[in-house]
Amino acid sequence: MVKVLFLIMSGDQKMDLALRMAAASVVNKRFDDLKVIFFGPSQERLLNLEGQAKEDFDTLLKNGSVDSACINYARGKGIDSTLLKLRLDLKPAGERLAYYVNNGYQVLTF
Repeated sequence: MVKVLFLIMSGDQKMDLALRMAAASVVNKRFDDLKVIFFGPSQERLLNLEGQAKEDFDTLLKNGSVDSACINYARGKGIDSTLLKLRLDLKPAGERLAYYVNNGYQVLTF
């Protein structure tokens, strides 16, 4: 089995599909490890999740699969404090991506 990083950037239905796939993968233990990084428009969409997408996000949080959201994008959009209230860690996305690539994770981008 492999380790996988979901890099979610889309701020539309693609994000919802990525959350669904990631949550199902965690629940069904499809990978040795699965982590998620939110970057760009996906960070804004996080503020308005509902229904299945919200449930999937909560599942990922509960299972420790959410690594972070990009601090620089969040600050630029003025949403950093709101993302922190969602229990997200805010870190530079480039550094987190490099960490996972350097540690053998396969990157799936949505």
